[in-house]
Amino acid sequence: MKVVVLDGFLAGYGLNGLPLPDTFKIKWYDNTPPEQTIERIGTAEAVFVNRLRLDARVFEACPSLRFAGTFGTGYNMIDLDAARRAGVTVCNVPAYSTAAVAQNTISLLLNIATMTHIHSRYVSTGHWTDPTDHALVSVPMFELAGKTIGLIGCGDIGSAVGRIAAAFGMRVLAYRRHPDPSAGAYIRFVALDALYAQSDIVSLHCPLTPQTRGMIDRAAIGRMKDGAVLLNTARGGLLCERDVADALDCGKLYMAGLDVLCDEPPAPDSPLARHPRVICTPHISWMPRETRARLLRAAADNLLCFLEGNPQNVIV
Repeated sequence: MKVVVLDGFLAGYGLNGLPLPDTFKIKWYDNTPPEQTIERIGTAEAVFVNRLRLDARVFEACPSLRFAGTFGTGYNMIDLDAARRAGVTVCNVPAYSTAAVAQNTISLLLNIATMTHIHSRYVSTGHWTDPTDHALVSVPMFELAGKTIGLIGCGDIGSAVGRIAAAFGMRVLAYRRHPDPSAGAYIRFVALDALYAQSDIVSLHCPLTPQTRGMIDRAAIGRMKDGAVLLNTARGGLLCERDVADALDCGKLYMAGLDVLCDEPPAPDSPLARHPRVICTPHISWMPRETRARLLRAAADNLLCFLEGNPQNVIV
């Protein structure tokens, strides 16, 4: 079977590629310019993508395709209606990055609470010389213990963030359309407005859908506590970035910790990428080596199960 990986650089760096039997003919591309997508797929029966878009034009031009797999949980880069019309099965990889994304979410929060990056730079630039230097105390820090974190979305990742937050002595609120009765006792489910009103930190862990796109806008921020912290390691499109930047400018939001943006990589005029009250990582929550190895194994398993007639993690 001919398999093409179109943009495998991030997922496969330092690893050994897809763990498939030698009978598979795998063509691996670290990156593919969009205009070369159709040519590179050619007569392949299976394709894997990380962030490269597969639109209707691709499915119409590549009739040999039977399977499209994602290197990740998100699948908004694939035109699902076009895949369905073409008879292509689309599979994603859920739950492979739970620990890693929760870890980076808390890392962003800890950096905001302690300003580690600023204090490290203070030492590395030779300024730690005077114990009465106001720079030692002028950078605000705060304890997490006793603070309230509100989780919007409480699946595997949200629940994992909640467990860690509870271990820090934080109060954990959560909102989801269908509260999970099996969630840990440390989580209290509340209405969204109650979460906004009570949370010192608001952390996003929901999928990007037509209903959630732009949900953190001026109106939502207005219902939050003054000086709240916003965390987003889910999808950049959940934010109205201009509204978030305005709230940071006026102090309605204290800071934001982000791993995702609406446009990646960001344009030079991105309102958040270079904002002084934003700590932003370049969509790397899923990138620890162990996490990516797990991802590649699961992606390969998706293809094998499809070929055996028992497809798993099917989107369409």
